[in-house]
Amino acid sequence: MPGGFTQSFANRLNQISKINVKEAENGDIVRRGCALIANGNYHLLVNRAGNRYITKLKDGPLVNRHKPAVDVLFRSMARYAGSNGTGILLTGMGDDGARGLLEMKEAGAVTIAQDEQSSLVFGMPREAIKLGAAQKVYSLEKIINYLISLSYNKKL
Repeated sequence: MPGGFTQSFANRLNQISKINVKEAENGDIVRRGCALIANGNYHLLVNRAGNRYITKLKDGPLVNRHKPAVDVLFRSMARYAGSNGTGILLTGMGDDGARGLLEMKEAGAVTIAQDEQSSLVFGMPREAIKLGAAQKVYSLEKIINYLISLSYNKKL
């Protein structure tokens, strides 16, 4: 999604969601109950600052023909969050995110890919499954239920 649209997309989601939704900025704290949308002009990364995870926006070349690229985000999660992370790859075209999800799995994170039946486009999840990156393959509804259960059992 182009950078000019991500702010209004985040604002719209915030109006209709039960959780807070915002476009990510440098230094945002990753916290329960808040979804951060990547700005379409930058790669989104997660770094560690003490006992918190914070966002970092990074300009740079396209990765997998994308900016922001899911692989960039997932690689930063593997590096800084390790086994504290959860990576979920949803419907989409291409293979962006598959290798990063594998790195997250290898770092001890929980990794999930959306199943074919509930995906509009099964490209990205399919590639992750083929690589062995997804520990679980769930329908969109089951992913939502899994995330709700995490919110009760895991602190960020």
